[in-house]
Amino acid sequence: MRSDYQVFKLWFMAVLPLAKDAIHVYVGFGCLLVALLLLRLKLSSFWCLVPGLVVSLIMEALDLRDGYAWGESLKDLINTNAIPFILVALARWRVFNIY
Repeated sequence: MRSDYQVFKLWFMAVLPLAKDAIHVYVGFGCLLVALLLLRLKLSSFWCLVPGLVVSLIMEALDLRDGYAWGESLKDLINTNAIPFILVALARWRVFNIY
C-alpha cells in the first residue's frame, strides 16, 4: 500500500540527488537549525534536540504504519538525530570556544 506520505517521499528523493540516509541526516540538521535560529535556543540546551526527535518519530511512525521494518526505522532515527546530539554534547562540554 502506498500512502500519500510514501508518494511524497518518493517524489522528494527523485528531486534531490541524495541517498535516503543522507536525506535523514539533512532533516536532522535542519531541525537543529530551526531550533537554534527560529526558537532562539542555545546549542548547549538539550531542548534544541526536541524538534528533530519529534519530526523523526513522526516520519518513522508513518513508515511503520506503511509496513516498513523496525530495523530500518531505528537506523533512520539514529541517522536523523546523531549529528545534532553530538553537536549539543560537544557544546555542553564546552569544546567550542564560542563567546
